[in-house]
Amino acid sequence: MTEVSSLTGRLLVATPALADPNFDRAVVLLLDHDEEGSLGVVLNRPTPVGVGDILASWAGLTGEPDVVFQGGPVSLDSALGVAVIPGDEGPLGWRRVYGAIGLVDLEAPPELLAAALGSLRIFAGYAGWGPGQLETELTEGAWYVVESEPGDVSSPRPEQLWRAVLRRQRSELAMIATYPDDPSLN
Repeated sequence: MTEVSSLTGRLLVATPALADPNFDRAVVLLLDHDEEGSLGVVLNRPTPVGVGDILASWAGLTGEPDVVFQGGPVSLDSALGVAVIPGDEGPLGWRRVYGAIGLVDLEAPPELLAAALGSLRIFAGYAGWGPGQLETELTEGAWYVVESEPGDVSSPRPEQLWRAVLRRQRSELAMIATYPDDPSLN
């Protein structure tokens, strides 16, 4: 078996050709990627459910919009907290994933993390791929792989994130940001 180069911390940006409705114009932050598979959260799928409706103790610590995001089609009944915490050391209840981005232990008392949080977002569910599955999708051209920025996790306008991430690329990918929602209307 060939060794998998880790894409942890990178963004998967759905190509216009990706046919799966779960990932139409999705921007996925990869939280784990190795030979055993991949796990990430969709950053641009806000739900109408407020954080306070399901995790009241964390509600005051999330940014705008203060809603739960659909992290992916897997385990929608579970919650993941993703936070940006600047600096070298993170507080108890936070595990660094990549750069300043890490996972929050939602069972921990929020006051352990409150002072250190740069931003926090709560996700219901996640996106997951088995061994080799994501690599196959990449080969098939389903995803663009680009660098993440800490602000992607907490974008105040998540519905515009797909275009914004593509627009900032210094390649032909920037042109894809103008791809119409319905190409048949062109």
